[in-house]
Amino acid sequence: MFVNLAKTSRDARVESVSKKEKAKQRPQALNTVEMLRVASSSLGMGPQHTMQIAERLYTQGYISYPRTETTHYPEAFDLKGTLHQQANNPMWAQEVKALLAAGLNRPRKGSDAGDHPPITPMRAASEAELGSDGWRLYEYITRHFIATVSEDCKYLQTTIDFTIGTEGFSCSGKTLISPGYTAVMPWQGIPLEEALPACERGDVFTVDEIKLLEKQTSAPDYLTEAELITLMEKHGIGTDASIPVHINNICQRNYVTVENGRKLKPTNLGIVLVHGYYKTDAELVLPTIRSAVEKQLTLIAVGKADYRQVLQHTLDIFKRKFHYFVDSIGSMDELMEVSFSPLADSGKPLSRCGKCHRFMKYIQAKPSRLHCSHCDETYSVPQNGVIKLYKELRCPLDDFELVLWTSGSRGKSYPLCPYCSSNPPFRDMKKGVGCNECTHPSCQHSLVSLGIGQCVECEGGVLVLDPTSAPKWRMACNRCNVLVHFFEHAHRVQVAAESCDACEASLVAVDFNKTRTPLPAGDTQHTGCVFCDPLFQDLVELKHAAMRHPSHRGGARRGRGRGRGRRGNPKKPKDKMAALAAYFV
Repeated sequence: MFVNLAKTSRDARVESVSKKEKAKQRPQALNTVEMLRVASSSLGMGPQHTMQIAERLYTQGYISYPRTETTHYPEAFDLKGTLHQQANNPMWAQEVKALLAAGLNRPRKGSDAGDHPPITPMRAASEAELGSDGWRLYEYITRHFIATVSEDCKYLQTTIDFTIGTEGFSCSGKTLISPGYTAVMPWQGIPLEEALPACERGDVFTVDEIKLLEKQTSAPDYLTEAELITLMEKHGIGTDASIPVHINNICQRNYVTVENGRKLKPTNLGIVLVHGYYKTDAELVLPTIRSAVEKQLTLIAVGKADYRQVLQHTLDIFKRKFHYFVDSIGSMDELMEVSFSPLADSGKPLSRCGKCHRFMKYIQAKPSRLHCSHCDETYSVPQNGVIKLYKELRCPLDDFELVLWTSGSRGKSYPLCPYCSSNPPFRDMKKGVGCNECTHPSCQHSLVSLGIGQCVECEGGVLVLDPTSAPKWRMACNRCNVLVHFFEHAHRVQVAAESCDACEASLVAVDFNKTRTPLPAGDTQHTGCVFCDPLFQDLVELKHAAMRHPSHRGGARRGRGRGRGRRGNPKKPKDKMAALAAYFV
C-alpha cells in the first residue's frame, strides 16, 4: 500500500535540511586484550601467535612490555620523545611531523591497573628487520600510538527530510571536516560514499526507482576469536596473560576448529563435553564460578581477603564438584557413546519423546538408555533388565510415552517415564526410579494410586500393585526384592480409595473368575485388606524376586512411607511375625 502511494509521484521534494558537527573519538592507549582482539579480527593472527610475536618484539626492544591491562599513560611518560622516533618512517612521517609541529594531544584518560604502561613502540623499525607478521603487528601498535596523541576525527552529519507524494522520508550522511587520528588509522575513517549532495529546502529531485525489498533474518554465526576475547574479558574468564592460552588449549584439544575469518566452530567432542558438563553440573561450563574465583584473587591483591581462606574455600568447592562429577560420570559416558560410536545408529525406535513427539531409540548396550536424536537428549533407564513400550500411555507431567522395565518372568516389573526418571519432578524422588516411587497425587501409574502397604521386610519400602502382572497378579516392594503373589486368574485387581482400619493399608478390590472364585456362595467380587481379611489369607504368597538391579537390594531410607496423598504413612500389621506366619508361610 505504501509503495503504491509513493509511486503516485515521480518527484522528491526537500522539506528540511539539518547539519550538525560531530566527532569520532581517538582510541585509548593500547592494552593486551585490545591488541589480541584487533590482531585476530584485522590481521588474521591467533591470540597465541600474536603473543609470541609481541614477546619477541619486546625482547628485541621494539615495543614495551606486551602484557598489561592499563590503558592510561603515566604523567611522566615521554610521549613526545616516543613520537619523535617515528618521524623518519615514510609510512607515517607526514602525520608525525605535523603533530610535533602543532603539539601533541594528551591521550584520553583510561584505566590504570597498576601493572605496566600501555603497549607502545619504543624505537623505529622496518619490515626488513621484523619479518612479515612481526612488521604487521608492530605497524598496528605504532599507528595506534600515533592515533592516541592525535586530534579526534571531525565530520558533519547531514539529515535531509523529503516527501514523495504524500509519504515522508529521510536520509542521513556524513561529510569529513578533519580526519584527525583516522589519517593514521584510515580503516576507521569516514567513507566518501556517505556524503550527501548539497541541497536546500524546496529543491526537487527526480525519483528513478521505487521498490520494496523483502529479506529475512539469519541465525547468528559462530563466534570469532575477537568476539570470544571480548566475552572472556566481560565475564572475567582469564587475564591478559592467560586468555591466549585458554583459546589455544580448546583448539589443540579439538574442542573447536578455526574457520575462515578466525571463526571458532565447535566440534562434536566440544559440544558433547559442554552438554555433559552442563547436564551434570552447569557451573562447570558457565562463566560464573571462574569469574567468582578471579574476583577473590583481586580481593587478595588489594588486601581485602585472606589468601589462605580463599585458597581453602576454593579447594573445598572444587573438591566437592569433582566428587559429584565422578559419581555422575555415567551421564557423560552415555553422551560420549551416543555421539562417538555406532550405538546411536544401532538403537531401535521405541517410545515417543515428550518434547518433539518423535520416536526415541532404545540402545540396549550397557549402559542402556533412550536417545532422542532430534532433541539431542539422552535419558537413563534402569539396568539389568528389558525395556518395553507400555501401552502407548503418556506421563501427565511431560507427555513422554511410558516404558515398562522388567527383570523377567520371575522378577519385578514397573512402568517408568524416561524424563521423570532422569529428572525427578518431586523432591522426595531419586534419579533412576520408576512410577512405583513417583508421588504424583493423581497419576494412575504412581505410588499414590497403586501403593498398598508398607513392605513386610524392609524399612521404608512400599508394596505396589503391578498392573501388568495379570492373570498372575502380584505386588512388589519398590525398594527390596519382596514379591507377593495373589488372586491368580482374577479378572481385575484394583487399589481402592479406602484403608484398612486395623493396619491402614489400602484395601484391594478383586473381581474373580466365575469358574475359579474362592469366595463363598460363588461370589466374584470382594474388597478387603490383603493383610487382615480372612477371605484373602489363603490367596496370598510371599516370594523373592530374581533381581539383578542393585537399586532393589535393600539400602532403603528409613522413615519414608509409600506416599499415599490422602492418608499418612501406612502401618505394618500390628504383629509382624504373626502376619508372616498366617499369610506368607
